Amino acid sequence: MLKLIIAGRPNTGKSTLFNALTGTRDALVHDRPGVTRDTISGTMRGRAWTVMDTAGLENAKSGIAADSTTMAMDAIAGANAVLFVVDGRVGLVPADLDWARMVRRKTRAPVLLVVNKSESGRRMADIHEFYKLGFGEPVMISAEHKSGFDAIYEFIDKIAPDAQKDSNQGVAPQKLKIAIMGQPNVGKSTLVNRVLGEKRQIVIDAPGITRDTVKIPTNFYGRDIILMDTAGLRRKAGVTDDVETLSAIKSLDAIEKSDVVILVVDATRNIENQALGIAARVYDAGKILCVALNKWDLVDPAVRDEKLLKLKHQFTNSFHQIIKPLILAISAETGMGVKNMFRRVYEQWDTSNTDAPTSLINRIVEKLIEARQPPMSRLKRPMKIKFARQTGRHPMKITINVGGASDIPESYTRYLRRGLAEQLHWEHLPIVIEYKKDENPFDDK
Repeated sequence: MLKLIIAGRPNTGKSTLFNALTGTRDALVHDRPGVTRDTISGTMRGRAWTVMDTAGLENAKSGIAADSTTMAMDAIAGANAVLFVVDGRVGLVPADLDWARMVRRKTRAPVLLVVNKSESGRRMADIHEFYKLGFGEPVMISAEHKSGFDAIYEFIDKIAPDAQKDSNQGVAPQKLKIAIMGQPNVGKSTLVNRVLGEKRQIVIDAPGITRDTVKIPTNFYGRDIILMDTAGLRRKAGVTDDVETLSAIKSLDAIEKSDVVILVVDATRNIENQALGIAARVYDAGKILCVALNKWDLVDPAVRDEKLLKLKHQFTNSFHQIIKPLILAISAETGMGVKNMFRRVYEQWDTSNTDAPTSLINRIVEKLIEARQPPMSRLKRPMKIKFARQTGRHPMKITINVGGASDIPESYTRYLRRGLAEQLHWEHLPIVIEYKKDENPFDDK
């Protein structure tokens, strides 16, 4: 799709404008300048355009601000159109003039000058000063109040009249959404860059660099996917900044919006309870989890087998929803094991989108019951498992009709879950078994 880049100084309202144009809350919005660091992308509502929110343009020679500005300028260079956003309350400042010159040098794409925060009209008398930027007539908008957007739509529709979406057209297939999660500084952004084959995300050996959940459509290993690079999650005791709190909320929200979660952990360190807590949230949400043991190339070969076995036991013993956690060793820095990990993830996703035949499920359950009878209920009444079927995906859900007492203990449920998972090849998928005290319509009374 065509690319519309939102650019400008920090704190001019670019992220608020991005959220308004895409109809999402994907971009982190805060009064503090410089909150956005990576380039965030989304689809414009009603138009076949990709909207990209860039970091605020800053004159820094090194550090995060310099990297963010370089990535923003690279995005501008590849734009089909640019919205150059200035602050209508502050008025024209020298930095606006400097960056306007840089944008003109960087791209030949059409540029629309957007004067944001103009809802009160208090600066209307000063609108002439923005002509100095060299982008022609400025348009007055309020991203917060979603006013003045008609001029933006007219601007992009002149560039690509056929890019308006027809509501009667068929819906495109949903791409597999893969969230990359983990604690700070474990290599999440390095993994994203490895998959993309370019430096799209900022990578610095310090925690807290990524703040937004960045959604990046790409094709990797033969499949169209959306990567979701999330902010690192720290223990609550270590979070004292309100921006980091908002970042953490967005990261946890990414679990619900994803199909698969790759939990990146540092293989050179021990697994902390925080990582197990993230895994628990993923399983509770019914999502597929892959644990990526990153930096495996730095682990002493003499202890690799022992370390891998210990980690698998740790995850297996921590969660009852999963039979066999998918734990794979990789190196995001060198690329070792990355393609194999995604191949395995794709296999699990494809498996999770299938329905097991009801006859097969019942045969498996019957054999499991023959091998181990259900225990007596608390009231000493026999429990009769009568009929089973698959009733859901993500998680894989099996509903079992029972007669008599229905207070089947968790230990027996775990036994059934394990047996079904092994026979249906669902070992790496979260499985839920629910009981329904209802008569089997095929049961002779």
